[in-house]
This record gives sequence, C-alpha cells and structure tokens, in this order.
Amino acid sequence: MVDRCAVIAKETGMTQDIHIIGGGLAGSEAAWQLAEAGFKVRLSEMRGAPADRGGEMTPAHQTDGLAELVCSNSFRSDDADSNAVGLIHQEMRTLGSLILREADIHKVPAGSALAVDRDGFSAGVTAALEGHPNITVVRERVDTLPDTPVIVATGPLTAAGLASSIGSATGADSLAFFDAIAPIVHFDSINMETAWFQSRWNKGEGKDYINCALNQEQYIAFHTGLIEGEKTEFKEWEQNTPYFEGCMPIEVAASRGVDTLRYGPMKPVGLDDPRTGRWPYAVVQLRQDNASGTLWNIVGFQTKLKHSEQVRLFRTIPGLENAEFARLGGLHRNTFIRSPELLDPTLRLKSRPNVRFAGQITGCEGYVESAAVGLMAGRFAVAELGGRAMTPPPVTTALGALLHHITGAAVADTYQPMNVNFGLFPPIPGRTKKADRKKMYTDRARTALGDWLAVA
Repeated sequence: MVDRCAVIAKETGMTQDIHIIGGGLAGSEAAWQLAEAGFKVRLSEMRGAPADRGGEMTPAHQTDGLAELVCSNSFRSDDADSNAVGLIHQEMRTLGSLILREADIHKVPAGSALAVDRDGFSAGVTAALEGHPNITVVRERVDTLPDTPVIVATGPLTAAGLASSIGSATGADSLAFFDAIAPIVHFDSINMETAWFQSRWNKGEGKDYINCALNQEQYIAFHTGLIEGEKTEFKEWEQNTPYFEGCMPIEVAASRGVDTLRYGPMKPVGLDDPRTGRWPYAVVQLRQDNASGTLWNIVGFQTKLKHSEQVRLFRTIPGLENAEFARLGGLHRNTFIRSPELLDPTLRLKSRPNVRFAGQITGCEGYVESAAVGLMAGRFAVAELGGRAMTPPPVTTALGALLHHITGAAVADTYQPMNVNFGLFPPIPGRTKKADRKKMYTDRARTALGDWLAVA
C-alpha cells in the first residue's frame, strides 16, 4: 500500500515534528498548543480532501471547516465559580486555548452558557490554524498509524481504515454508542405571537431563549407522537450499541415515562407564560444558533425520528406551526477506545508510546471536554519533544480530574463517555455545607492550577 502521507511530504518538501490526525476540536487545539510552542505540525483532515487523497465526509459533518460543531452550538455553562464546565473553560483560557479564544469572539446570547455562531467559530479556528507558520494543514485521509510522533484526534467517527489500524495496535475492540443531532429552525418561521423570549429564572439578558408552551392535552399528544413516530432503522452491526445519557434522542427519553420530558428538556420551571403569568404544563425552548439570530436550535430535541415525522410532529408545537427547518435531527454512531486500560497518564498508547490520543475517541464527552483533552495532549507532546517530563495537572483541577478519569480512575470494562463534573474531583476534606461546596471546589482548583503552572 502506498503511504499517501510520505508521498505528499516528499512532493512538498514538508518537514514536521509531529503529525496530528483529525481537524476537529481536539486536533485543532493540540495543533495550536504545539505550534505556539515552536514545533512544526502536520494536521491531516480527510474532509475537503480530493479523491486521490482519500477525501471523505463523516455521517455527521456538513462542511470541511476545522472544529465544525455538528450538534449543539453550546459549550454549556460559563460559570467558573459553581460549575465544573465553567471551571474548565477558565482553565483552558489560562492555558491559551484557541478553541475558547474563538468561542469568546463568536459568542451569541445564551444566558449563563457559552454558545457560539457555529459558522463564524469554525471559520475563525480554520483561519488561525491555516495562517500559523508552524502548521501545515493537509487535506488527506490517513489509514494507518505512523511510526513517528502522532496525536490521533479523529473523534467518534473515525474512518474505517484507521479504526482498523487502531484496533490492531490496541488489541482491544472499540466501544460504541449513538449520538443524535437536534434540529435547527429559521427564526422568521417561528410564530412570536404565541412563543416568547425568556431565559429560565430570567438569567442572562432575558431574550436568550424562545419558549413555546404546551398545555396538558398538547403535551400528551406530543408525547404519544414521539412514541409512535416512525424511527430510523438500525443496521445489523448497530443493534446493541447503547446511547449516551447526555445526548439521548428525545423519543428514547419519552419512552421512559409520560412525565420524563417535563423533568428534562421540556421542564417549565422558572418560565412565566406571558399569557397566563404562570408556568406552563410543559415548554419547548429554542436557543440562538448563529450571530445574526436567523437560526435557532430546539434544545434537547436530538432525535432519530425520520425527517418527515420530525416536520409533522414538531409543527404541532405551539409557535412552530409553520416552522421551516435549516437542519433536521439525525443519528450517528460514535466509537471510543478503552482509555483507562490502554493509555498512560499523558495520553500515550502504552503499547506504542509514539501514539497519543485526544478528544472524543478517548471517551470524554462534549465539545469543551474534547478540546480540553486535545489541549493536554498537545502540551504533553510539547514537553516530550522538548526533552523534558511533564506532570499531569493536579486531579483537583478540572483538567486533571477529567484526565484522571480517562486514563485510570474509571473501570475499563464498564467505561462510558463522561462530561466533566464535580463527581470526578477528590472530595473536599472535612465537614462542609452543601451550599458552599462548589465554590470550594473551584477555589481549590484555581490554587492548584497556579501551583502546577509554576513548575510545569
């Protein structure tokens, strides 16, 4: 088999210190960390590659932009004092994260959350990487693990050839789960005489979400439609793949009980219907998806319903009677490795230390977590290429807690994707008030990160 990478390198005279495979959030962040430290990076991305270089689009992506956001446009909470996600945002900003820099630049209103204009965000990351003198972005598909230093950041939709190569190197089968994509609605098709702007408990600027209220009869009919609606059929090899709880299709959640959605994505608490002055029986929320406010995604409505069923059913929601969809929901298969068994504390493959893994393929879940693991993989590689050892960040930091879960704390046989959360952190010693505990976690983390940076 012809080594496509070697041929391109010979043709272009390209030199590199490290190869990164995958131009998603993790690969983009790792490339930036290495390039900023002065190392030459080859960043391979198969989307946008010509046919003779193995160009291929994944089932979830729609563009060839680097760091494309394929599901929600939200990086979730930006509260660094009482939320583990907000804390990891802060830690990444401290470490010079490209992903957080571009997220801040392309931020759109979302209450206390950090949401972005997805097209502007991807364009910003792409421009930064393609314009960096130490990064060469190559549009190509890589089918085998190289023998030189490499970071594999191909995400949960790794191409078949490379997945096979990874399987041969690890000696273990990958695990898998389904991830579902929420639909996006054109703003000018929403009936604002029925729907209204409000953030839950009036947080943020008050117009960060559009709300569509359902009474009990409407909710029961909608719930029935979800249960009975025609679904995407699974292929034979997908039959026993579990869903990730944090991104479960809404109809699967609905099947767990008639009131499940009213305590989940359709929770009405903290939202006053202006027509009644009271909380509705149930509510559907839409969040702004681009900077101009022309696109809004239906929060928590990732789905595997067939497209025709989605259009029919979602138009029964008050305010969305004439909804026009920029994108309908979808379903794709995610894969990840048994990281606690296979990786060392610096994300290197134990059986082949020239190979590091980063992002969702390690089993972390979420945009920010994927980028965070890419940041750490990049920094570990910087230290190694510079001939020095680097201690992982303390487990009392958000970065360290997430890394520790991936590389050793979790049980390999039952390992499942995980978002960063305070449950991954060591407990606060002694007796503490529950109301004070989150602030104690974040204060301790900031001190620990500062001490680590002083010697890292």
